[in-house]
Amino acid sequence: MKNLNIPEEIFPLITEEEIIMFQELQIKIKELNNKINLTRLINDDDYWVSQVFDSIWPFKTFTNINFDNKKFLDIGSGCGFPGLAYAITHPTSEIYLVDSSKKKTDALKALIKEINFKNKIHVINDRIENLAHQSSMRNSFDIAATRAVSNPSTVSEYIIPMLKKEGLGVLYCGKWNDEESKNLNKTLEILEGKVREKKGINLPRNKGTRNIILIKPKDFCPKIYPRKVGKPEKNPL
Repeated sequence: MKNLNIPEEIFPLITEEEIIMFQELQIKIKELNNKINLTRLINDDDYWVSQVFDSIWPFKTFTNINFDNKKFLDIGSGCGFPGLAYAITHPTSEIYLVDSSKKKTDALKALIKEINFKNKIHVINDRIENLAHQSSMRNSFDIAATRAVSNPSTVSEYIIPMLKKEGLGVLYCGKWNDEESKNLNKTLEILEGKVREKKGINLPRNKGTRNIILIKPKDFCPKIYPRKVGKPEKNPL
């Protein structure tokens, strides 16, 4: 099963069955990519490190947290990372993939139809600023994640209103410094949230630095957040 194109660091994290599913996913994304240009990260290390490894390692590294059997939200899912990667490694969880691009949500539906996921997976074409004010969605997720969407302050405004009281937000960040940490803490104070934990690694094959910041609610987020479409991006708290 070990393959020269797959970094060694991946093998402790996933089973052979999961690797086969990731290979199937890669093939299907490539096929769709020829038609609609979903992502450039699809070959070799771009796929296995920058997509697969980067998506799944946070859910394997916080060993004090049970990430199975959860209601999981991927905001700005794109071609399905981290949401579909998490689905493969956590087959008992229910997955919600949200993206504002219909082209991308149509592609996600096609991927789900082609691959035998064990999860219940929902694909929603909408803005998170709208969904967060629907009573059926707000405060209803165990885990919410964003990857390559925006800065930590902006994505916190998307995430915190979606979480249950004991839920966790997963922020994927590059390099991290004290100034960014202060800004995030100020934002979370406004949103009635806090940082729970942080971990950082150097990704395999010199693919850069990755920090994961886990955030959680302290209390219910004020109802005005997130603000109207575009505001969290243009004017971070």
